[in-house]
Amino acid sequence: LGGMGVDFEVVDSGVDDGGLRPGAATAPRHWVASLAYLKAAAVARRFPNATVLGADTVCAIDGAVIGQPRDAAHAAEIMCGFENRPHEVLTGVALVSAASRILFTDVAVVRVGQIGESRIREYVSSGNWRGKAGAYNLSERLQAGWPLEVEGDPGTVMGLPVRRLAPLLAPFRIREDA
Repeated sequence: LGGMGVDFEVVDSGVDDGGLRPGAATAPRHWVASLAYLKAAAVARRFPNATVLGADTVCAIDGAVIGQPRDAAHAAEIMCGFENRPHEVLTGVALVSAASRILFTDVAVVRVGQIGESRIREYVSSGNWRGKAGAYNLSERLQAGWPLEVEGDPGTVMGLPVRRLAPLLAPFRIREDA
């Protein structure tokens, strides 16, 4: 956001979505947009004169939502499940103010090649999977040399779809050079 010239403050929404699960008929794109809205709306209630941006990210394979891993064994299971196949990464975004509500979901496809059992085991033992949708951070794993390709906005995979969000945030720019 700072790179786009937008002044912002990070505020914890207080929404714990760890125990929430989408219903069987809930599409991943609707689920993640709902989570983003819940978070933005919670903050907007505390700051009624602000425009609040909320976002949430999940991964999906074959229409099934894959959120954050529960533990190390689950993180390894997720990583093994991504190996040699594509998955979707969906980031829901909600811009909420007293005057308006804008919700959207952006989708990117990540193709994962052969990671290998030893690299997965080493990664899981590092604990870097904690708190990450799909158990990984794109930029960290690319830097580590993992075989990952992204179709779509890499920002979507990292939790903020900058390409779609930038035009919506243009009125909030404080620097014209951004």
